[in-house]
Amino acid sequence: MAYFDAASGAPLHPVARQALLACLDEGWADPARLYREGRRARMLLDAARETAAEAVGCRADELTFTSSGSGAVHTGISGVLAGRRRVGRHLIVSAVEHSSVLHSAEVFEAAGGSVTGVPVLRTGAVSVESYADALRPDTALACLQSANHEVGTLQPVSDVAEVCRAAGVPLLVDAAQSLGWGPVRGDWSLLAASAHKWGGPSGVGLLAVRKGVRFAPQGPVDERESGRATGFENIPAIVAAAASLRAVRAEAAEESLRLRELTELIRSRVPRLVPDVEVVGDPERRLPGIVTFSCLYVDGETLLHELDRAGFSVSSGSSCTSSTLTPSHVLKAMGVLSEGNVRVSLPAGTTAQDVERFLEVLPEAVAGVREKLGAPVATTAATRGDSLVVDALGRRCPIPVIELAKVIGDVPVGGTVRVLSDDEAARLDIPAWCEMRGQEYVGEEPADRGTAYLIRRTT
Repeated sequence: MAYFDAASGAPLHPVARQALLACLDEGWADPARLYREGRRARMLLDAARETAAEAVGCRADELTFTSSGSGAVHTGISGVLAGRRRVGRHLIVSAVEHSSVLHSAEVFEAAGGSVTGVPVLRTGAVSVESYADALRPDTALACLQSANHEVGTLQPVSDVAEVCRAAGVPLLVDAAQSLGWGPVRGDWSLLAASAHKWGGPSGVGLLAVRKGVRFAPQGPVDERESGRATGFENIPAIVAAAASLRAVRAEAAEESLRLRELTELIRSRVPRLVPDVEVVGDPERRLPGIVTFSCLYVDGETLLHELDRAGFSVSSGSSCTSSTLTPSHVLKAMGVLSEGNVRVSLPAGTTAQDVERFLEVLPEAVAGVREKLGAPVATTAATRGDSLVVDALGRRCPIPVIELAKVIGDVPVGGTVRVLSDDEAARLDIPAWCEMRGQEYVGEEPADRGTAYLIRRTT
């Protein structure tokens, strides 16, 4: 079985395992106590903090260990918004942030705050100008991930941090995906990350808050971790997280080159092996190890099951996966195809043989899913004046696009097809199909049920 979902959670690094087992016998006591066992636990905790701070690029007394990366994000956002409430109640986030950031923004907005969502380019990256335009006199905080978790695109953090610093606005960086590969450059103010993304144990996050940032922890304040995290520290897991971060950093330069070659192999060969595929994300400014592509006329959940049976664990941002009936907010913000979406994220140590075997299995898996979905359930096309109507009401992705593809050749060049659909994914996938197939997407209009999407045949 080849595990290709490291962006969700990397396998436990051998150094993390060794440190965790060793520390179970040494780091179990309360580090706040003055007796011998407590002092030993405190030494382990302090050493882990020094190690992690060095990797992050901050002072040890600026770094807090939390129970998760999401917890670090929530604490960081709420703390700064409360600490700077006299400045204003305006928050800036990008449209492709991790759900932990967007959930914090939703809570803040529900409480009366104002949130600006910064759009992204088709590559998934923000422009520095868009952040500069979003800044206001009452902006309390801006957030920007260092790299996208679904498509791997790197963000211009350093330049955005410079713009924010000039405006006197702190920038929080979610570095969960990138920290194992290197420090986040630029004059950021806060940084959050999660150990299970770089091969540390799950249940350990970190939050760095630079000196000088106005910060007011919310909720009951504990005496531990500078009041920014509650409860007894999980010292064995913290030590393992710090040790594995140092280890993966030592391996990062060599492993990065190797994984980039493997992902470039996937990026270049998948479109040649599988027809009607869109490879998404920035082709150059990207993390090593992550490559994402979307397949027309494919149900995402079914494709993932087929690949799982073939021995490959991958994930998807498709609207057709079992976890959601709406398209990935990342793919939606990018304006790319969401149906049949596959994210391959290679862990350290992935072999070229595993990648070659994946490329052998993928075309057959996609073809099998397309064959299952290819036959129409009933006649769905009807004429309406000088246009063709496709009734796809009540049918989930990718059926509306499949039915559109079947009938587009039945109208003359310049003629239109009107697709009726009540699936939210159609709002993204039909325009994406038009761009891929060289047809003109005219727009949408209300219908008696659902929405009517208008497509003009141009080729």
